Amino acid sequence: MNHLAHALLAGDDELMQLGGMLGDFVHGPPEALRLPEGAIDGVRLHRAIDVYTDSHPEVIAARALFEAPYRRYAGILLDMWFDHCLARDFLRWSGQPLHLFSPALRDLLYRHEPLLPPDLKRFLVYMETHGLPAGYADPAEIGRALGGISRRLRRANPLAQSLPVLKALRQPLQQRFEAFFPRLQRFAREWRAERGLP
Repeated sequence: MNHLAHALLAGDDELMQLGGMLGDFVHGPPEALRLPEGAIDGVRLHRAIDVYTDSHPEVIAARALFEAPYRRYAGILLDMWFDHCLARDFLRWSGQPLHLFSPALRDLLYRHEPLLPPDLKRFLVYMETHGLPAGYADPAEIGRALGGISRRLRRANPLAQSLPVLKALRQPLQQRFEAFFPRLQRFAREWRAERGLP
């Protein structure tokens, strides 16, 4: 899952949401990170969500929809497109309007800017410029983001040309998302509850 999903699945606690956003930008054991405990819990949840997602049958079936050369990059493509599916129908999945959630998430990151690694600080500027994560509701924004990821990868890849492929698979990918996301929400709620987290 991508940034919008991780922020939502972290629940209403600000430090958990911060950790959810940090998860893609920090490495190593969470307990070694110089972060408040709540943010460390958010990083742990982020990683648990990634493991759950990668091994889920609905996600495996969604990956199989992609043909070469896109199948090799299906994990990235699904992360982005599933955030698009979530953004398009955010009120249904969250009970909150996306146009309020999105700037609130950016404000949260600004408030904790001293804790952000350089890559996340740069991404925060990109978020502000492109109105993310609300911008993910627009397929064109997904295409731009995939173009950026494509340029950052070391080897040649087809990500910059992948938006038409995603659009062609819109219906089956939506079906997989609809089957998967409620289970992921339950997993995240139970993970937090088992640890006494909000």
